[in-house]
Amino acid sequence: MQKPHSVRYLLIAVVLLLGVSWAFAAVETTKAPAYPSSSYLITADQLRQRIQGEPVVIIDVRNDEHFDGKMIPGAIRLPWSLFRQDYSATNIGGTFIGTAEAQKILGQHGIFRNDQLVLYDAAARDGGATASYLFWILDLLGHKKMAILERGIDGWLDAGGEVVNSPAQREPLLYQAPAKEIDTRKITDEAFISPRLGDPYYQLIDVRSEEEYLGKALNTGLDGTPLKAGHIPGAYNINYESNWVDKQGKAIKSYAELAELYRGLDPDKAVIVYCHSGRRGSFSYFILRLMGFEDVQLYDNSWYGWGRPERYYPTETNPRQMSGQALPTPGKRNPSESAGRKTEPGAATGQTSQEVTPDASADSTGGKKYISCGG
Repeated sequence: MQKPHSVRYLLIAVVLLLGVSWAFAAVETTKAPAYPSSSYLITADQLRQRIQGEPVVIIDVRNDEHFDGKMIPGAIRLPWSLFRQDYSATNIGGTFIGTAEAQKILGQHGIFRNDQLVLYDAAARDGGATASYLFWILDLLGHKKMAILERGIDGWLDAGGEVVNSPAQREPLLYQAPAKEIDTRKITDEAFISPRLGDPYYQLIDVRSEEEYLGKALNTGLDGTPLKAGHIPGAYNINYESNWVDKQGKAIKSYAELAELYRGLDPDKAVIVYCHSGRRGSFSYFILRLMGFEDVQLYDNSWYGWGRPERYYPTETNPRQMSGQALPTPGKRNPSESAGRKTEPGAATGQTSQEVTPDASADSTGGKKYISCGG
């Protein structure tokens, strides 16, 4: 009499086990793919675990005027604007100080070539879009171990992290990047871009707002003078804010969402990003590196350089639509392959381009909105 019950219980157990197995299989199947270069992004929980397990240098990049006095324990202060300078003579602001000076500043703050670095700003204001400027510099210098803390100090606080009100101090030392490891192709300028307009290897991304891209809102020079309207011919518009899930929390979109956002870009070709002065462009640079793009270049002068009315650089105001195949799934492409990467003579050095002849047909600025956002 016990046998039928035993068989019934056995069948129930088998069904339950199959259900659990199918559930796990479904979770595994639908699990979103990780970023191809996932080591470049770290969450607050991951940072807490890493602090307990290995040495890490945490860097607060916020400028003094945006610093609220709350810091992650052990973090040093290294305002990102230390790496930029204004050229009042040419009306160009926020330009990179150069690789030699950047290494000097890193060394003065006790940063060593092999240090694991975690950079952070604040989600409320930046969402990674100032930490990304230092990330770009480190990438340019060939630094191998660095990451941006997602949502910055806000993400740390939301995860229950403790804060302190004074920075850590590190002994100055020598930061020296071997010349062969400095990749000057990660920075570009007008002299490099201008003769390559129309070259299908170079994909241009304008990360400013749609209004700026279309010339409906004008950027200005250091002295407030309106710059030209529009964008570099052939450039597509992908607003840097589109990389976030929303503009309030500023969490970065999943790889699947980013792959859809950048659908049509060829990861085996160069991507040049620019904005008004390089800050916003650096964030899209970081996102593309996170996505596994290898040949990414930041046009540091950005519209400060290209949009000057006395310079003969062409502009357009008509939009361009990007179309093409979805980006490859992580693991389908070897990230070490830089297929087709051109070896260019005289790669950009980060120095301001020489003056060019005035453009008598520079765009009129009448009736336009002006934008001077420092980015």
